[in-house]
Amino acid sequence: MAISEISIDELAAQLDSINGTSARLIDVREVDEYRSGHVPGAKLVVLGTVPDNVDAFRGDGPTYVICKSGGRSMRACELLSDEGLDVINIAGGTMAWTMSGRDVVEGDSPT
Repeated sequence: MAISEISIDELAAQLDSINGTSARLIDVREVDEYRSGHVPGAKLVVLGTVPDNVDAFRGDGPTYVICKSGGRSMRACELLSDEGLDVINIAGGTMAWTMSGRDVVEGDSPT
């Protein structure tokens, strides 16, 4: 099954519709990477813990998955897609988000 993928520009356009709905944005980087700066609204589920936290990705609507540049999030999407979940990889990841000049949130909180 092919994994859906969108750009950070497409993600930015989707963020308003994600807020207030059951769609989710999940960051699969390591804790220190997440704390140093993440996309507003992104919740952390470290890639190595994804198999134990599949329920965090469940719900109505898609789950958007992001990492530093798109590789780890694609691996997470492949695993989750095998579980039958609707997941979308964010091409370019947080690095592309930051390089585009968009705001990031520091610390442990999604927002």
